[in-house]
Amino acid sequence: MKKTLKLLTVCVLSALVLTACGSTDESVTGESSTSAGSVIRMSGSTSMEKFANTLKETYLADTGIEIDCQFTGSGAGIQAVIDGTVDIGNSSRVLTDEEKASGISENIVALDGIGIVVDKANTISDITKDDLAKIYKGDIKNWSELGGNDAAIVVIGREAGSGTRGAFEEILGVEDSCVYAQEINSTGAVMAKVASTPGAIGYVSLDVIDDTVKCVSIDGIAANTDNVKSGAYTLQRPFVMATKGEISEQKQEVQDLFNYINSDKGQEIIANAGLVSAK
Repeated sequence: MKKTLKLLTVCVLSALVLTACGSTDESVTGESSTSAGSVIRMSGSTSMEKFANTLKETYLADTGIEIDCQFTGSGAGIQAVIDGTVDIGNSSRVLTDEEKASGISENIVALDGIGIVVDKANTISDITKDDLAKIYKGDIKNWSELGGNDAAIVVIGREAGSGTRGAFEEILGVEDSCVYAQEINSTGAVMAKVASTPGAIGYVSLDVIDDTVKCVSIDGIAANTDNVKSGAYTLQRPFVMATKGEISEQKQEVQDLFNYINSDKGQEIIANAGLVSAK
């Protein structure tokens, strides 16, 4: 009888332990699965890095939803949406007809100015749009031709496929005719190269410009958010968060993110990033 009771007790305790372990595993698995399912994946423009990272941090703090951001360039980001490997492709240019024909929606969330930067020792403070085009086509090669110091112009630009490069060349009408001394694959690297190279000139997103470089005006119009908003500053482009299909067709987490961007909090993030609202 005693042996039977002992055996029964061991069986009951074993069952309780197994049940408890099973519950714990199920709970952990459930939490992990929910978290993984809530991740919003985006990739694309390096020019949108500051905005995307701020959005990521603020959105996580406010909602608990994680945004996985990769900065691979506008073209690569849009291709990732087409391939279905991300939810959102960030692009610092408008979509091409071919991209739209593949079912990609162009969701413009902000406007950004393209700042023209030179090294701080450069005496030039204003460039006409026509002269800027001539610099990038190689027709103007020395700063003395524009009233500056006798120094060779070192033309810095982004790599092929960059949204910033695509927008810049399209605005100036210099597609496929630029003569670059060096092509660089990120916004930050362009800034660093211009800052450290006498006679250099480059183009970057307005929101990343700091005191390591000098930002020149274009046709007498300063590069700032007010002039971008009014349209007076003509070197500007959209920040696009592209989706495969309309926003209303996306999973709920993505729809909620766009609603957040359009809210007062989202618009504050856009303004603090030095961008102009597209609303």
